[in-house]
Amino acid sequence: MNKKFSCTAILTLVFSQAIAAGDAEQGKIKAETCYGCHAEPNYFNVYPSYRVPKLAGQHPEYIVEALKAYKNGTRNHPTMTANAANLNDQDMLDIAAFLSAAK
Repeated sequence: MNKKFSCTAILTLVFSQAIAAGDAEQGKIKAETCYGCHAEPNYFNVYPSYRVPKLAGQHPEYIVEALKAYKNGTRNHPTMTANAANLNDQDMLDIAAFLSAAK
């Protein structure tokens, strides 16, 4: 096994365990503001115009990384940036735990 693969495997395991540390019950409460857009079938954002993605069942790692990117400004969307601005790492883990388990 090469060093690059070993490092990647270890980081994946560590990150997966961190995601597992999210509390889905708390995430349900913390994700309440997400429902207005992300729970609507075929919902489109007016400006910029795009289809709002469903988050139920999404990979928790993706949710956490997206929220971090909105918070630090590497992903830009005014509403999402505002929603992520006050989230801490545990909030993001909790939201990801809830949304990834949602149907």
